[in-house]
Amino acid sequence: MESLRFHRRPALRRAALVLAFSGWNDAGQSATSAVRFLSEQLGATKFASIDPEEFYDFTVSRPHVRLVEGAHRAVEWITLDFHAAVVSAIPRDYVFGWGPEPHLKWRAFTGLILQLARECGAELVVTLGGYLAEVLYTRPVPVTGFASDAELLRRLEVGATRYEGPTGIVGVLADACRSAGIASVSLWAALPHYIAAVPNPRGTLALLLRLTDLLDLPADLTPLQAQAAEFEQHVNEAVAADAQLSAYVRELKKREFSN
Repeated sequence: MESLRFHRRPALRRAALVLAFSGWNDAGQSATSAVRFLSEQLGATKFASIDPEEFYDFTVSRPHVRLVEGAHRAVEWITLDFHAAVVSAIPRDYVFGWGPEPHLKWRAFTGLILQLARECGAELVVTLGGYLAEVLYTRPVPVTGFASDAELLRRLEVGATRYEGPTGIVGVLADACRSAGIASVSLWAALPHYIAAVPNPRGTLALLLRLTDLLDLPADLTPLQAQAAEFEQHVNEAVAADAQLSAYVRELKKREFSN
């Protein structure tokens, strides 16, 4: 059985493949929320998926059951699905993929994504991520990243990350793209570690503001901007009501001004 399944094969032009993985790479669900938002905004439709059997430990990420017409239970398996959006007004189409970070066989998994990229004629692979950091929630969300072409980051005014250490599937996929000669870029939102609310629309908005510039995406971010503003107001109220948290935020501000 083929692990990469095509349900149909859309004709795509200069496609960009945009991916996000829930779990370790997705603080505040900022990355997966961004890809879902774009897929819905552009009316993308599912055309392919990766079968989960070889890549997920179902005792870690369990499948769900749901009642069908109150008569029997159907099992919903976790998977990575791919949706295509054909936008006639611009000379580029888009493929959006999201799902849990795999637990097993990462090299085989990334090989399937590269196979899909080639079969879709993708010119660029974009991955999104979110991580927790000591950042002020009152400041614009910092976005950093890495790319096969440093000019991509400069054009977006995104600082290049100098992180070294344990990596997730995004880091492995970027290395696989480099080895295969496929252009790639990864954008990461830094979210305050002391704000536990999920999802975090401010992180999602920060990623999408950069991504829409990079890919000329015809997306209306107004609904997300409203959500981000409401979220920020709730955070302001929560911090004001917590003396210990307020003191911590003041300390972060002192550190910022002293640097």
